Amino acid sequence: MATRFCIRGLLTVVRTVPATRSVSSMCVSSGRRAVNGVDLFYMRTGEGDHPILLLPGVLGSGHTDFAPQLDKLDKRRFTVVAWDPRGYGRSRPPHRDFPPDFFHRDAKDAVDLMQALGFRRFSLLGWSDGGVTALIAAAVNPTLIRRVVVWGANAYVSEQDVQIYNAIRDTSLWSERMRQPMVEMYGVQYFTHTWGKWVDAICQFKSRPQGSICRELLQLIDCPTLIVHGAKDSLVPSFHPEFLLHNIHSSRLHVMSEGKHNLHLRFATEFNSLVEDFLSQ
Repeated sequence: MATRFCIRGLLTVVRTVPATRSVSSMCVSSGRRAVNGVDLFYMRTGEGDHPILLLPGVLGSGHTDFAPQLDKLDKRRFTVVAWDPRGYGRSRPPHRDFPPDFFHRDAKDAVDLMQALGFRRFSLLGWSDGGVTALIAAAVNPTLIRRVVVWGANAYVSEQDVQIYNAIRDTSLWSERMRQPMVEMYGVQYFTHTWGKWVDAICQFKSRPQGSICRELLQLIDCPTLIVHGAKDSLVPSFHPEFLLHNIHSSRLHVMSEGKHNLHLRFATEFNSLVEDFLSQ
């Protein structure tokens, strides 16, 4: 559910690649791998013995969502992979669609990509929609996932969430500064069409029992899980990380008092240090 806009005070900048360093200037390799009938684009850096997969938010990519992590996470301890889910970024074609099981499909794609790259066990860092994907992947593949970090994620959709999503549906209300990076990546038609389809898809979870996206799977997550929440995140109310904490038995919650939805970008140094400490335990 990551976004790039400011509407009615909901959010300031969410995706901002630091101006002082671009992904293209880092020691990062990239490639494509055929997985489940699609060619998935990925970026890779580091040589550590602890592999990590970074999972972006809606319409996100490794480049747009994780530049400070690709740049600064300890490359001696970790091998860091960031992927573009099918239909996003450079994993096109195909066009992105949202069948009822799209989170489960992304979870399978993500795990199968890491297996195809030769990683037997690995950890997951998931932001927003990517956090939901990470939770599902960890629940379904307990023997493969070492540790999980999620932020800006939720296991169900409430009426309050539906109101938030509908308030940000109309991309014409976004500032030009926030629209432009998406338009540059996707073009106006693909961007606006795909965004609208995502809003429809995420709102439909409200009609499921208890609004469930993956709430019934949380009890199956066996690995240590770090939940990070920005106290000023206006897209994800605080009852969501609290719910994750109370339903994932091996979890802990860390609240960043000044953090918003993009806390890993806005406070990258603090976030990276927190993640490195957790993954090294």
